Amino acid sequence: MLPLGLGLALFFAIHLLPTQTAMRDGLKARLGSGTYMALFSVLSLIALGVIVYGYQKLQLHPGKNPILWTPPSWAKHITFLLMIPASIFLVAAYVPSRIRTALKHPMLIAIKTWALAHLIANGDLGGVVLFTSFLLYAVYDRISLKSRTDGQGPLGAAKGGLQGDIIAVIGGLAFYAFMMLWGHQNLIGKALIAVPALH
Repeated sequence: MLPLGLGLALFFAIHLLPTQTAMRDGLKARLGSGTYMALFSVLSLIALGVIVYGYQKLQLHPGKNPILWTPPSWAKHITFLLMIPASIFLVAAYVPSRIRTALKHPMLIAIKTWALAHLIANGDLGGVVLFTSFLLYAVYDRISLKSRTDGQGPLGAAKGGLQGDIIAVIGGLAFYAFMMLWGHQNLIGKALIAVPALH
């Protein structure tokens, strides 16, 4: 549980910093905007890596990850269904489109959908800690955006049309298929569906 906890602490320490505009602006002025963003990105990737490693380690050693409650058998199907829009929203955060314009903050909606979907199907301690943490972070960040003027995401005020919608949907579905068939098993350590071996 320690690696997961350390990864979450680092990730949220980094991502809660932008909600404190005075502190963030002070660091940008001291370091320079480019250096600040570079450090933000590098530390975020490191934190995500530690989170993935910590959660994967818990999946491989269930004795260190007690079960708090047992989800019903149908819960995973709801999770699979919810992850389709979550994947599309994730891609939409980086593609100028009508989807992005309508959602305003597709990344945070993607995180909330992802976290809620996984809470439905995971009753282990590590899963509850991981997904509840991200759900609370996304809710807090969304509330904080109401009093901030810099919360438009990586694309700023850029808008797009039908082409952007198509890219977001196709990209999201491609990411969903990748995670279902390969990514979740190899990154998280838990296969979602059985894929027959090629001979």
